[in-house]
Amino acid sequence: MPISLHAAYVPSALQMLGTAEHLVDTAEKWCAEQGSEHADFIGARIYEDMLPWCYQVKCVAEHTQGSIEGVRKGVYSPDLNPPPTSFDDLRAKLAGAVAAMEALSEEEMEAFIGQPMRFEFKDSRMDFTAEDFLLSFSQPNFYFHCATAYDILRMKGVPVGKRDFMGRVRIKT
Repeated sequence: MPISLHAAYVPSALQMLGTAEHLVDTAEKWCAEQGSEHADFIGARIYEDMLPWCYQVKCVAEHTQGSIEGVRKGVYSPDLNPPPTSFDDLRAKLAGAVAAMEALSEEEMEAFIGQPMRFEFKDSRMDFTAEDFLLSFSQPNFYFHCATAYDILRMKGVPVGKRDFMGRVRIKT
């Protein structure tokens, strides 16, 4: 039996959204324990030309919920609004994405298959089918941004490990 688009995308999106939520909670707890300023984490970067931690967390939501909204419209352009700059606002952004993913039905996702989809950013245009956009563009992006948020916490000395990144795996029950 072939796997559905919903099964290939939504559980992984929810897993990484959960990881991102956990990273926000862990960063806030670490700040409280260490007496660190929240801004030290919110604006932290691995390297000066990279986007900050808050942007990385925002993008986990953007490449899940935002990508689905883009598929519905047939075009996705990155949200260039500034990212949330507090732990609570980041949690709210992620919670909205979780709610959007949980509301997706398998029927709606399967109806996306074969639909034309375009990514647009500045002068760049890439044409996809909806399923190729979600699985070859959106999904790698939410993993990348979640991993980068994790890496920034490690760089700052927060004691997180692989299990913190993996999140809730889907084990046989």
